[in-house]
Amino acid sequence: MLTNAEIKRIKSLKEKKFRDEYGQFAVEGEKLVEEALCSGFRVSAVYRAEEVGEDAMSRMSSMSSPSPVLAVVDKPAPKGLVLERGLYLGLDAVRDPGNMGTIIRLADWFGISTVFASQDCVEVFNPKVVQASMGSIFRVDVVYCDLPDICRRFRSMDMPVYGTFLNGENMYSQTLADEGLIIMGNEASGISPEVGALASTRLLIPSYARNGRGAESLNVATACAIVLSEFRRR
Repeated sequence: MLTNAEIKRIKSLKEKKFRDEYGQFAVEGEKLVEEALCSGFRVSAVYRAEEVGEDAMSRMSSMSSPSPVLAVVDKPAPKGLVLERGLYLGLDAVRDPGNMGTIIRLADWFGISTVFASQDCVEVFNPKVVQASMGSIFRVDVVYCDLPDICRRFRSMDMPVYGTFLNGENMYSQTLADEGLIIMGNEASGISPEVGALASTRLLIPSYARNGRGAESLNVATACAIVLSEFRRR
C-alpha cells in the first residue's frame, strides 16, 4: 500500500521545484512507461492502477484522466558539451510545453540527436512536454545553454547557423547544408535580436495563400516540421 506521504511526493513531481529537489520526473501511460523502461534512464518505481488502486492513481496523476500506469524516473546527469559536426536544432525561448514536446519528437523522427535550448525555454521534464514527446525525450538530448554562445561556436567551426524569419529568403531556393544549427524562435516574438544577429542564413517558409490574405505565421512546431523535412529531403 502506498502511504499518503508517498502519494504526495509523486504528485509533487508535476512542479519543477520538486523535480529539481528530488531529481526525478513522472511519466504516465503504457507507451511512455515502456519507453522509459527500454531507455538508459533509471526507473525508480512503476505503479499500476490494478495494484495500487484507482484512487491512488488519481491522486498521483497530473492528467485529468489518470492512466493505468505511472513511472517515476530519475533525471539524467547533465552531459558535458561536446560539439561534433552534424545537424542540430536550437530553440530560442520556446515556452509552450506542447510545442517543446512535439519539437523533440520531430527531432527524433528526423535524426537530430541534440537540441540546444535557451535557458528561458520550458523545462523538458514538464509533464506536458513529456506527454507531447511520446517517448522521444528518452532518445534526444536537450541541452540548456547560452544560445548565442552556441551560435558563435558553430560559426567558429565553419558550420552554418540557420534562422527562420518572416523577412528571410525563400527556403526552397536556398542551398541547405547537411550540418549546422537550425534556430526556431519564440511562439510570439520569433528569434531574439541577439540570436538573430548570429544567423549566417535567414530562411523563410513562404506562404502560398491567395491574394496574400492568409495566416500571419505558423505554429513553431509546424514550422519546425517543414524546415527539418526540407533539410533532410536535400
